[in-house]
Amino acid sequence: MLHDRVMIKIVEGGGERRSNAGIVIPATAQVAKRLLWGEVFGIGQHVRTVKVGDRVLLSPDDQYEVEVQGTAYLVMRERDLHAVASERIEHGTGLYL
Repeated sequence: MLHDRVMIKIVEGGGERRSNAGIVIPATAQVAKRLLWGEVFGIGQHVRTVKVGDRVLLSPDDQYEVEVQGTAYLVMRERDLHAVASERIEHGTGLYL
């Protein structure tokens, strides 16, 4: 990856989901814009806040899709990410913005 670009693989599980009351909500139902979780697979040399292996929260509207050896990845700028969930202990909660 070049510059501030991040290559992300979408974490599966974006299909149907359940509400707190147990109601099944199909994948085709769209109430509002939903953000997606993905895993970072590659970063450019100017990326500062994410590392390979981090889980990131992103908007499905701000992305470009590329297929590498039969696997679909998203390529986007680091500044377009909304949050990072990592295993880093020095940050305390594991989820930082």
